[in-house]
Amino acid sequence: MIDRNINLIAEITLTTAFQDADPMGVIYHGNYFRYFEEARRILMEKIDYNYSEMQASGYVWPVIDSHVKYVKAVPYNHQIRVTATLSEWENRLRVDYIIYDAQTGARMTKAYTRQVAVELANQEMCFASPKVFIDKLEPYFVD
Repeated sequence: MIDRNINLIAEITLTTAFQDADPMGVIYHGNYFRYFEEARRILMEKIDYNYSEMQASGYVWPVIDSHVKYVKAVPYNHQIRVTATLSEWENRLRVDYIIYDAQTGARMTKAYTRQVAVELANQEMCFASPKVFIDKLEPYFVD
């Protein structure tokens, strides 16, 4: 077990699109996952472990669990800031997300996803994060 804290966060800012909204003019709840995915993509690129690099290292990381708390409706044509923070990495990958109103800083949504490493060679789930992933995190460990 790794007994260290980590400081790894990514942030994106975007303006919500009309096509993401429901007939009432608020972002459809399923589209929030696209925003989370984009923030998570940036998070993984920070450690040089994007989806192509994951596959090249012999692993894929499917999402096995997710949770969202919709605090305040996000309207279309609204600027939001999405943060993705790595909060677990030893046995699985947990990324926490917060969507903020980009103008006021008010929290609008809180969520997390969990992923596990699956070895491509045998399609088996790993019970600990592979060394290649832990090595990528090394610069972000805080003592």
